[in-house]
Amino acid sequence: MARNIQSLERAAAMLRLLAGGERRLGLSDIASSLGLAKGTAHGILRTLQQEGFVEQDDASGRYQLGAELLRLGTTYLDVHELRARALVWTDDLARSSGESVYLGVLHQQGVLIVHHVFRPDDSRQVLEIGAMQPLHSTALGKVLSAYDPVAHSEALEADRKAFTDRTVCDLDAFEHILDLTRARGYAADVEETWEGVASVAAPIHDRRRMPVGAVGIAGAVERLRRDGELRPELIAAVRDCARAVSRDLGAGRF
Repeated sequence: MARNIQSLERAAAMLRLLAGGERRLGLSDIASSLGLAKGTAHGILRTLQQEGFVEQDDASGRYQLGAELLRLGTTYLDVHELRARALVWTDDLARSSGESVYLGVLHQQGVLIVHHVFRPDDSRQVLEIGAMQPLHSTALGKVLSAYDPVAHSEALEADRKAFTDRTVCDLDAFEHILDLTRARGYAADVEETWEGVASVAAPIHDRRRMPVGAVGIAGAVERLRRDGELRPELIAAVRDCARAVSRDLGAGRF
């Protein structure tokens, strides 16, 4: 069995201690409460302070939780709320389209799948929650890159790898695709990431009208296309789902 890292355990205990009370705590209070030497406690606090997880009051010298923890907590709550609001609508989209539905958010220069609804048939499928998808080639990634400035920057900085001979790697061509995505309100991936697979995705906005994720369907090219074009009813269904989730998040009409 792998051993726990003592310094991380102590840092976690320190954060829990600071979260447990309404007042700021001094170095002596923290050290005695956790059974640590003052030098050890001060070293951990200094590291947490440098990372923004702890702040020190200039006047009293006491410590409290920092803004970085609030930011991380808000991100968790945003994703949790996004999933909760999307559950019913993504189930409906899977039923109406007959395809797998994915909900993705920006994470570490890629798209993190935070919700996945299986294609409503008896085929064997693998749950892909927690999987990562590229920003530049997938429909989910293109939507995030088109609407989220941070995702856009990360897509430009990332290595735009060619997964198939259809993958768009050239910067100018990629920017043109993002312009097209914004103009029509959805993005597509036709065998740009996986041979034989196509996908369509649309953006989800929150109450501040900020992009917080994307929802899309993916399936075999022959099912998603008709006469060489993506089926318009599937595009409409994806966009309707994205608008419905956005409304539930307080975004109003789009």
